[in-house]
Amino acid sequence: MDAVGKVTCPKTETSIRRISLSQETVEILKKEHEKHPDIEYMFPSPITLGMYYPDSVTAIHNKILKSAGLPHIRLHYLRHTFAILALQNSVDVKTVSSILGHYDAGFTLRTYTHVTTKMQEEAAATMGKLIGASV
Repeated sequence: MDAVGKVTCPKTETSIRRISLSQETVEILKKEHEKHPDIEYMFPSPITLGMYYPDSVTAIHNKILKSAGLPHIRLHYLRHTFAILALQNSVDVKTVSSILGHYDAGFTLRTYTHVTTKMQEEAAATMGKLIGASV
């Protein structure tokens, strides 16, 4: 959807992709959809029952942060948080790249170099312990 609410094609071919969800997530989404079974959208606007405008999603995000007493963070930072947590928890870069819709894993690596550097340092320390224990 563009800024005026018109549904448009995504920026790139990799923007259209399948994602895997855990069974727990599927169950939560099913329960959510049971609240409005006759509406095709998972999270319909309470006003129009259609899709939210992008600005509305940002406003809701900001309202949630404020009511929770949390500092402002850009909604896009949640995407970065996902990528960093995935990489730090041994999800391979190719998989993270695919989930994020990046054209290639190289872009993901360049974007999150600070994470992969830390992971390399941890790997070096682990391997050092293994080698040290065997001599």
